Amino acid sequence: DGGVDDFCITSESKLTLEILTLKVRAALFGRFRSWLGDVLGVELEPTVDISCAKYEYTDVLLCHDDELEGRRVAFILYLVPPWQSSDGGTLDLYSTDSNFQPESIAKSLVPSWNTLVLFEVSPVSFHQVSEVLSQDKCRLSLSGWFHGPSLERPPRFKEPSILKHPHLPRDETVLFEWINPLYLDISYQEQIQTEFEDSSEIQLKDFLKEEKFREVSEALRQTHIQWMKTGPPNKRCYESASLDSLPECVNTCWELLRSEAFFLLLSNFTGLHLHYLCPKDEEDEETEKDNKEEGEVAGTSAESSSRAEADNGGKKISTPVCCGEVRRWSHGSYTLLHDAEAAQAEYALDLILPFGCTDWEKEFGGFTYYVANEEDEELLTVHPEDNSLALVYRDKETLKFVKHVNHKSTQVDSSTCNEFYDFSFVYYE
Repeated sequence: DGGVDDFCITSESKLTLEILTLKVRAALFGRFRSWLGDVLGVELEPTVDISCAKYEYTDVLLCHDDELEGRRVAFILYLVPPWQSSDGGTLDLYSTDSNFQPESIAKSLVPSWNTLVLFEVSPVSFHQVSEVLSQDKCRLSLSGWFHGPSLERPPRFKEPSILKHPHLPRDETVLFEWINPLYLDISYQEQIQTEFEDSSEIQLKDFLKEEKFREVSEALRQTHIQWMKTGPPNKRCYESASLDSLPECVNTCWELLRSEAFFLLLSNFTGLHLHYLCPKDEEDEETEKDNKEEGEVAGTSAESSSRAEADNGGKKISTPVCCGEVRRWSHGSYTLLHDAEAAQAEYALDLILPFGCTDWEKEFGGFTYYVANEEDEELLTVHPEDNSLALVYRDKETLKFVKHVNHKSTQVDSSTCNEFYDFSFVYYE
């Protein structure tokens, strides 16, 4: 019987909310469930599935489809104060493509007091709760699912595999031109490797020479770079640069991270076998005696290939490869964990080199989380930091995602810190 403000969760209103939830549950899962089943022409089960959700400033629920065995119809009952689209928190419904993947927002529903929203759970029921932009309103709702026979699902779409490339034939000259001399010292590389082998991660500050870093930072802000939105939104949402549009210095930095010399440097930093000159440990040497190497050398330069074969007794060895992109992160950018990523996880070395984040705050988001598969355990967080090269080795049970960049990133005085950039590479032995 109270007003709207009675339903913000405080110590005084918890009992009111519990009573309300029980009454709503009884109403929805009784005669209303029977009526809804008749409308759909299916028999809905008496299963009760209801919970309360409270969204406040910068809270968001990113694109998903709600599909889980037994869920047939989703419902949301809004208990909000007067609400406008400018407050955020809309229920956004997505259109889908021919592969049943979400494309773009087709319709947005603004929350309204005492309004019940229903939609059928299906292979194309992609939706999100957009970020709450109001700093003084609480988006409170009761939501859940009616259970029944699931709709038939087509085979799940499999994304094309990301192309992986062998190193570019560049010698150590490129390292001396670009990299802080400290990191080219052999004794310091040994210290880095020891630390990396202990923790499987390291951050190397002031990695590029200062003048090179400044040059790339300024070039990344040039307007002629073609930035392409990367999706689909149930997996990722950020901008990736078209390599053909990169300014010369950015392209040269890109080639540095793909160069043969850099592969060898990474081997020295990590102890991983990213180059044929990388010394093997005793276990690897024993394995080579007992087993034939699987696969073929692919795409390496003829000179490097012949040298590798000569050093390995004429036997071909697998060639380390990498993939990478130049990314731009701004308000609304994110990546998500998904089932396909877990199924395709490999042993790999991640590299992140950020630019343009001098004034970037942790509370803005945009940092990379590493988590254990099928667990909530956070293993590592990598925050964007100018000219700080992050290296992280992950196994098949380790997944990663980039935290949603929220509205706070737009509320700063400096226009230069509303976004940042990074080079993101993955290397495979």
